[in-house]
Order: sequence, then C-alpha cells, then structure tokens
Amino acid sequence: MSGPLLDVRDLCVAFRGHPVVQGVSFSLKPGETLALVGESGSGKSVTALSCLRLLGPGGSNPTGQVTLDGVDVLNASSDELQRLRGGVAGMVFQEPMTSLNPLHTIGRQVSEAITLHRPMRGAALRRRVIELLHRAGLGAAAERLDAYPHQLSGGQRQRVMIAVALANDPRLLIADEPTTALDVTIQAQVLDLLAQLKRELGMAMLLITHDLAIVRRHADRVVVMKDGAAVEQGLVSEVFARPAHPYTRMLLDTQPHGRAAPLPKDAPEILRARDMMVHFPIRRGLLRRVVSHVKAVDGVDLTLRRGETLGVVGESGSGKTTLGLALLQLAHSQGEVLLDGEPIQGLSRAGLRPLRRRMQIVFQDPYGSLSPRMSVGEIVGEGLAVHEPSLSRAERDTRVAGALREVGLDPGCIIRYPHEFSGGQRQRIAIARALVLEPELVVLDEPTSALDVSVQAQVVELLRDLQARRGLSYIFISHDLRVVRALAHRIVVMKDGKLVEEGETEQVVAAPRAAYTRALMEAAFELRAGAGVET
Repeated sequence: MSGPLLDVRDLCVAFRGHPVVQGVSFSLKPGETLALVGESGSGKSVTALSCLRLLGPGGSNPTGQVTLDGVDVLNASSDELQRLRGGVAGMVFQEPMTSLNPLHTIGRQVSEAITLHRPMRGAALRRRVIELLHRAGLGAAAERLDAYPHQLSGGQRQRVMIAVALANDPRLLIADEPTTALDVTIQAQVLDLLAQLKRELGMAMLLITHDLAIVRRHADRVVVMKDGAAVEQGLVSEVFARPAHPYTRMLLDTQPHGRAAPLPKDAPEILRARDMMVHFPIRRGLLRRVVSHVKAVDGVDLTLRRGETLGVVGESGSGKTTLGLALLQLAHSQGEVLLDGEPIQGLSRAGLRPLRRRMQIVFQDPYGSLSPRMSVGEIVGEGLAVHEPSLSRAERDTRVAGALREVGLDPGCIIRYPHEFSGGQRQRIAIARALVLEPELVVLDEPTSALDVSVQAQVVELLRDLQARRGLSYIFISHDLRVVRALAHRIVVMKDGKLVEEGETEQVVAAPRAAYTRALMEAAFELRAGAGVET
C-alpha cells in the first residue's frame, strides 16, 4: 500500500451544536505511530472515535473525510464498518470497565472478538484466547478465562481490552490512553509489546495519550490538539526540541511539582486499620466448592492522621483499590477499622449511613461510576439530597456550582450528561461529587490517571489547597509515582496483598529498602527522565 492507511481531512464534530473537533487533518502510514496529545476536552478521543464512526449519542454526524484502508468511513455501509472495526483497525478504549460486558467472562469476550471475523471454535479458539491474553501481559491467563471484569483490577481489565483489540492482527491499532490504568512496570511491558507487534505485523498505531514521556519514546509523529483544533504537528523529535506553538511549550513545561506541606507533630489520628484481610473464594467443580482463596488484602496495618496524605502504590492487582474499599466498608473484610478511635468494622448499612458523608471516595473509572441517565447537576447534588435533605433546591444548586468551580469546571455544564465530557472532565465531576459533602477523609483511587499533565498539576494543587483549608485526610492510590511524590506525606507499597514497605515519601523514593520498591522507583523515574522532566 503506497498511500496512507488512514487519511483524515478537515474533520469536524459537534455535540448539540457545540463544536468539539474543528477542521482536523492528518494521515498515518503503515508501520507508523502517530500520537494525538492535548489537554482533556481538546478533542483527541472524539477524533479517534470518528475514525471508526464510533461516536455515542449526542454526537452529530462528523463532516469532512476519513479514509481507512481505501474506504470512506463517514459514508460506509454497515458491512464495510464491521469489516473495518476489528478486522482492519482494533481499538483499546480509555475506560475498560465500561467497554467490557459485566455479564460475560473475559474468555467469552475475547472469543467473540475472534469469531466475529474468522471461523474458530473448540480447543483452537481457547488456545488463541489464552495466547492473546498472555501477549497482553495478563498473568495466569488460562486460570482467568472464567473471571468477570469486576473480578479484575483496572490494569488487568485494560490488558483484556488490548487482547480484544489485537484479536485479528489488525493493521491499525487505535489506542486511547492504553496505559492509563497500569503501573509503571506494566506500562513499559505493554508499550514494548505494542512496539514489538508493530514491527512484526507492520501495524500502524494512532496513540492518544497525555503522557509526553510515552510520546517521546514510542511515537514517530505528533499532533497537538487544543479546543478541538490541531495547533501543531510534525516529527516528535522536532516538535519536542523546537515547539512552535505556545500551547505545545506549555504542555512540555508543565508537570506536578512541589512536596506535601509538613504536618503538625500533634496532628491527631483519624483512621487506623489492624490486620485487614479481604479474601475472595475460588470455586471449582460442578458443586462450585471453594478450593482456595485470592488474598487481595492480607494482614495490612496502617494509620492516617488528620491533614495527612498517605500514598498507596504497587502494581496492578496488588490490592490497592480493594484496600481502599475495605477501609470505607465498601467491601467485605476482616480485621479492625477505627474512625476517630471508634470501630466501624461490621456496622450495618444503617449504622454506616451517618458516617458516609465523612468518608468519601473517587473511583478509578469515572464513567462507570457516573450514571449515564443523570445530569452533572443531579450527579454532584445527589449526596446533598441524601445527607442534607433540608436544603432548598437553590441552596443545593449553589453548593453544586461551588464544587464544580473548585475542580475547574464551568457550573453551566450542570445540564449536560457524562458522555458529553472527556475522560479527564468526567474525573473532575467525580471529584466534585466527593467534595460537595465536605468530608473529612477521601479515598482517591487513581484520581489523575485520566488527566493530561497540565490538569494533573492543577488537580494536585487543588487537592493541596482543599487539604490546607479543610484539614482533609487523603488515601491516595496511584501508579503514577511522580504525582504521589508531589502530594503524599507517607507512602505504603503493596505487593500481592501485603505491605512490603512504608515510610516518609522522600525516604521511600530516594532510598527504598525492598527490592520490589526499588524496581518500581527505577521504572518510574527512568521513564520520566526520558521525557526530560524533573526526577
């Protein structure tokens, strides 16, 4: 094929008459990697979805021209689109929990992606599914075929999505934040895998990411987007060395910085956990007898003081998210949890309800945790309706508007719905929903994973400011050690459900004691150093 595999000319997309992509043009040759970068809401994902005509409800018909494998995508028939989707181009979506069917096992979902385009069944199909999952870096792939998406960590779900996208050896892979939910060591593995597949299959890649280190290391060319328009594009080496547009220079210069403010020595303890355990049964056989347990959290002790940020780090599947849920009594667990010295472990729903406004959570997958049938105003204000029913509608709307402003969103967006926002904007809506109740303790599960670097820095500053003004305590779960270093007072490192190391942030980053912690730090800060950012 002498011409481009994908050719986009003057692409325009609008939602309810509001333009979100304006006159974007680029092309992609076989074997080439093109990165789309820009802030949340810049139109990156909408542009990528338009390349396969996958826009959800609310998106008007795109205009312009998109040609993929010689087919006019915007005017293609249903049969042509089916051939293109999965057969010619595979896609890794930004939010795997939303993209995977919660009612089907992962084995079935990977199988469906294969059999839609080629006849295969029985043992051969099973071998192919296991091979794809293994290629995508999912450990113990054969044993996980009967697992459902909710039984996997965010990073494991992302790897299942990569396996689905690669099911038919596509010539083009559209990867929308493919490593967002992955820790730094798995990021490197997945990116190396994609680079290897690109070489072996001559596959082209359209890479949507906010991580400029990934762009520098893995992309040939880059398109920088702002407010729906492409403001700069060219070879990565040239754009990074000599950015022409002020917005590109801002992206390259912006990063989370600073360190957590010192805590008062007499800061009281707000939370204590002793011997926390969360074990999931493994059932086999006709009678589904319990044959073993997955020890997601296994004997964890920790403390948290008022005004403190505790960073929880570790690889995907290490138990970080499960620990956060157990501390808030959102997952069945054993052990002891004390809130302000009072035990809350084992309380009934009625007993926990008055405590819920004091303990809030921002979930890892913002789209999955936001009701698609509720407007932003209803989502953010729902907790107020439950916990402060005496508020008038006007008072509730005022509180909702204030929470949205605090996270950098226009209060005028309260009438819009989650699907009308970018991944980063949806994450800010989720943060606003947690903050509107003015809690004392917030569990933040990967709150910056969907955000570009400039917004990451803004969110870090926002969280610091809220902590200083309100005395908030955070449990900050993240695989991005650069963000953890900027925000956390202390770090605990988890592996296979256990705490392998804990200590003051700078001590753990600069002089880790455990070999596992050293591997995490080396992978994280070597990658960042490759992007020319502060380590």
